Amino acid sequence: MYKVIIIDDEPLAADLVQEYLSEDSDFDIVDRCLDGFAGLKAIQEKKPDLVFLDVQMPRLTGFEMLELVEDKPAIIFTTAFDEFAFKAFEASALDYLLKPFSEERFEQAIKKFKESPKALKEAAERIPLGESSSHFERLVIKDGSRIRIIPYDRLQRMEADGDYVQIYSE
Repeated sequence: MYKVIIIDDEPLAADLVQEYLSEDSDFDIVDRCLDGFAGLKAIQEKKPDLVFLDVQMPRLTGFEMLELVEDKPAIIFTTAFDEFAFKAFEASALDYLLKPFSEERFEQAIKKFKESPKALKEAAERIPLGESSSHFERLVIKDGSRIRIIPYDRLQRMEADGDYVQIYSE
């Protein structure tokens, strides 16, 4: 289950995100915050996988808050201001939802999160291996006409790249 924090000074907007997320059992909302300071504290304490973050908030903007976060979770910005989109993606945002957003647009952002390398790695870590894990001991890959075997414990990450997959190992 992915841990989520919603940081938005507009309760109705936060309610909508919470309502949409409640339809997906993969997500657990661990906190809701009304400003950047509370959001920063919640991120540091609860280590979420995903944060829905407003840009314009009292005391500390979403961008200012992100500058203070050391181990950044995936970020989906939710804001009424389209002029911040470029800056959001410069800050490595996963997506940018312009308020008011539809449930369909929200689902697109969620799909993007679930398909992100970080989310896929976390999902793989949640697979119970149990006593017999022989099918997870190695990864067998066809590379052109060659077959490569990578021990599972040496696998660092895999990234989708169009029709290909890039595999990184030690």
